[in-house]
Amino acid sequence: MRLQNKVAIVTGASLGIGSAIAKRFGREGAKVAVNYLKSEDAANNVVREITSAGGTAKSFKADISKVPEIEQLTKEVLGEWGNVDILVNNAGVFRTVPVMETTEEIWDEQLTLNLRSCFFFVKTLVPHWQANGGGKVINISSIAGTGAFPNCPAYCASKGGLVNLTRALAAELGKEQINVNSIAPGNVATALNAHVRGPGNEEYMALMKTLTPTGIDFLDVEDMTGTAVFLASDDSKMIHGETIVVDAGWSVW
Repeated sequence: MRLQNKVAIVTGASLGIGSAIAKRFGREGAKVAVNYLKSEDAANNVVREITSAGGTAKSFKADISKVPEIEQLTKEVLGEWGNVDILVNNAGVFRTVPVMETTEEIWDEQLTLNLRSCFFFVKTLVPHWQANGGGKVINISSIAGTGAFPNCPAYCASKGGLVNLTRALAAELGKEQINVNSIAPGNVATALNAHVRGPGNEEYMALMKTLTPTGIDFLDVEDMTGTAVFLASDDSKMIHGETIVVDAGWSVW
């Protein structure tokens, strides 16, 4: 197991990509802090799946858009397991809103959760990592951060900012043996985009299949977990500031 006895915090881990990464980390031997805000039952289901397979996990409620709650979550995880080796900044929000309908509230919501919270969670953990020989950060960005799409300017800005924040943090923290990298998922089937995959969207789904050389419209959340394990493991110790695109080839064209 590649993460044996490591301690990982995965934000937004009750559903979607975060849930899949948390469960894979558990299978790889990590002790997993399953962070959630609203979906307590779903978070507990993730914990149950990990522990029933012989792993170690616990759910932790925190609104990571608020720095005091980030600090409290960190304190609770350290109190539970004595260490934090890995942080996966996964929690995020996606709104399909064109430019002229984007309000201050819509803009701030996405920039706060998708970008600001990632910075302050890393900042909170840096002193611990400095005292304990380093750590791993995996930011979950998006192909909306490496490219751009219409009708979601705030989301694109937040994820593009996260790509460059990853580089900036790596440039400063690499000397502390802190690896900061990111994953840019392509179109992954999650609750965030369920509204475009349901009945009545057959034409859209058919179009999506033509946009990748693999003919895949939406990836599965499990498709993100192998890259996450690699970036969390010692195999990636010489990788700093990189964004790995996992998109079934979307970016090739």
